[in-house]
Amino acid sequence: MARKSRRGLRHYLSRRVLVGLGVAAGAILAVAAGYVALLDRQIVRQFEGRRWDLPAQVYARPLEIYAGLRLTPDDLQRELTSLGYAATTTAGTQGTFIRTGQRLAVHTRPFRFWDGPEPARRVSISFSGGTVSALADARGNDIALIRLDPPFIGNIFTTHGEDRIVLGPDDVPAMLLDGLKVVEDRNFDKHGGVSFKAIARAMWANVRAGEIEQGGSTLTQQLVRSYFLDNRRTLTRKLREALMSVLLELHFEKADILNAYVNEIYLGQAGDRAIHGFGLASQFYFGRPLAELQAQDVALLIAVVRGPSYYDPRRNPARATERRNMVLDLMAQFGVVDAEEAQRARRRELGVKGAAINFASYNPTFMDLVRRELRADYKEEDLQNAGLRIMTTLDPRIQSLAERQLAEGLAGLERNRKQRNKGSELDGAIVVTGTQTPDVVAIVGGRNARLKGFNRALDAKRPIGSLVKPVVYLAGFESGRYTPASILEDAPITLKLDTGKTWSPQNYDKTYRGPVPAVRALAESLNTPTVRLGMDVGPKRVAALLKDLGLEQAPRALPSMLLGSVAMAPIEVAQVYNSLANGGFRAPLKAVRAVLDTDGKPLERYRLKINRAAEPAAVQELNAALTQVVARGTGRVARTWLPPGLVVAGKTGTSDDLRDSWFAGFTNDHVTVVWVGADDNSPTGLTGASGALPVWARLVAGYGDAGYEPMPAEGLQDVPFDFATGMMAGNGCGDPVTLPLPVGTVVPPNPLCGSGLDSLQGVAEQGMQWLRGLLN
Repeated sequence: MARKSRRGLRHYLSRRVLVGLGVAAGAILAVAAGYVALLDRQIVRQFEGRRWDLPAQVYARPLEIYAGLRLTPDDLQRELTSLGYAATTTAGTQGTFIRTGQRLAVHTRPFRFWDGPEPARRVSISFSGGTVSALADARGNDIALIRLDPPFIGNIFTTHGEDRIVLGPDDVPAMLLDGLKVVEDRNFDKHGGVSFKAIARAMWANVRAGEIEQGGSTLTQQLVRSYFLDNRRTLTRKLREALMSVLLELHFEKADILNAYVNEIYLGQAGDRAIHGFGLASQFYFGRPLAELQAQDVALLIAVVRGPSYYDPRRNPARATERRNMVLDLMAQFGVVDAEEAQRARRRELGVKGAAINFASYNPTFMDLVRRELRADYKEEDLQNAGLRIMTTLDPRIQSLAERQLAEGLAGLERNRKQRNKGSELDGAIVVTGTQTPDVVAIVGGRNARLKGFNRALDAKRPIGSLVKPVVYLAGFESGRYTPASILEDAPITLKLDTGKTWSPQNYDKTYRGPVPAVRALAESLNTPTVRLGMDVGPKRVAALLKDLGLEQAPRALPSMLLGSVAMAPIEVAQVYNSLANGGFRAPLKAVRAVLDTDGKPLERYRLKINRAAEPAAVQELNAALTQVVARGTGRVARTWLPPGLVVAGKTGTSDDLRDSWFAGFTNDHVTVVWVGADDNSPTGLTGASGALPVWARLVAGYGDAGYEPMPAEGLQDVPFDFATGMMAGNGCGDPVTLPLPVGTVVPPNPLCGSGLDSLQGVAEQGMQWLRGLLN
């Protein structure tokens, strides 16, 4: 009886266990089914409506070529090379060129600009005397204008730092797709997401090689790992990867999966910027679009897939070459390329361009300016992930020249200062704009232009010293009471301030010259004549004129402002001098020309907003006087570096205790502002002429600009007079200077010119002319 009871108990317990196991198994299956369903929904939702975060792509200005443009064949060849165009013997495919002496044949690339698409075409460009002499198409017909594709200069990054250029299926070369299958997943077209055959083959190859030579993951698994999962190497993650790969293959076509792989896979690192997809990788490694790559280039990109860091062609060229050649062998073995082409490709250099850290990273200062400009119209998330195209005004050639001249100039100044035991490290900033446009073509925020940090060009507000004097004299000329020939007294002056204290400004050299014409006072940067004129027209008028010319807020109208106590950033100085160079018309400086959406359609055109800030005739008088700063005044040392005969207008500036060194000036083509100083605001021992001016002059000498030519203005006539005295200048008498003055202006006779009867008759004649002028 007891035995039966025990058997019954065991039977009962066995049934309970089986039931429990069944319930547990059912629960596990239910959970698994639910998990699979959850993964399935996640995959379909994310992949079907996939949208990568696409940071805004920022482009420099496109080079526009036309007959008469000042451009040499060497200049154009450098531009083409920097754009990744390849020198060939035929220029038969887009992105290539051939040079024959003074002629270049170029096969341009297509690009969608703000005003419409520019197609790829074959063109011939001829040169003569340093200018473009003729443009023709492939049939020999004349062309009015050729616009090259613009240089890609950077991105406005997403917070996670991923970047890519998304390619459609038609944009991907068949060689790349076939090569990927041969090297990474030969069974891609047949498997259902996971290939056990590939896993076994990879294990056997790795055992024979004694190292990890192949991976067993399919292309689908690699895509799932990159697109959906993290980088943790655990068994559960590997199982999840396999399951998601199978589900992905159940829902989507092979071509769709392969195109997603081409756009998603990680292929390198540029600083804090992750390079994803073959479209961007092509630019990152070769500086050319994917469609222009040759067999050796495609093979290298496929080689990098296995380990972008391990096979980095910049850091590990030998290792990258070995794997590239292995890829080429496989591509030849499986018929992707023929054996002869593979052998030629094996003999080629890697052809990798530049340094990773410098990839599309024109200095952060310019990108900062672009961001600030865009924030007025766009949300930050749109700039980070909407795939916008930002067309800017940056000129890469001038940007590169400005960076180099500032770094070299500061190094030279510091060598001289060390010999005199002068203190803190120097730094500086440069802003370059057009003369008759408000385009910012170059901007440098410090001696290390690639270093992110304090933006001196935009944010370092420092006293501008004598850079303010042109505005003081412009106020005088506008008043109608002064001209460049007006006589001002250079003598000690004491002013009683509103505080009850007195102010006695002195000249820099502590000497006085007596009566001098306004042009000499400006050119030689004399303080006391400037203060006299400024107090006569009123500091409030000078402060208001500064605001009209571009300063955001008028400075306090204090007497000390007349000598430059006002603090401004280099970009603000550039705005004021741009208005002067533009004949007194102010247009807000801009770095952005247009914004396009992902389809290339214009979203925003940044049109010019022009206001008259000053009387054009008065500005013409001023600008002509500013040419004398370099011809005869404090800026004359610039002639050491400037091309002979190049006319420039500009002004030196030095703040108290020699803390800040400035020079601002312009040619017919560019306005350039240079600041040199120390970040701790300590004295540098440098004047505007000894610090900023040499940097400015060397930079301007490299532009190839035309000299300054005044704009026509009504009511002015050219009048010769003596630069030193403002009186009439005769033949061989005095230092004649001819400047535009208001019609009817006469200058007094000069009794000191010459001796003898002829001289007396000349003086009498000058006196009669002067009297006639006064009576008219």
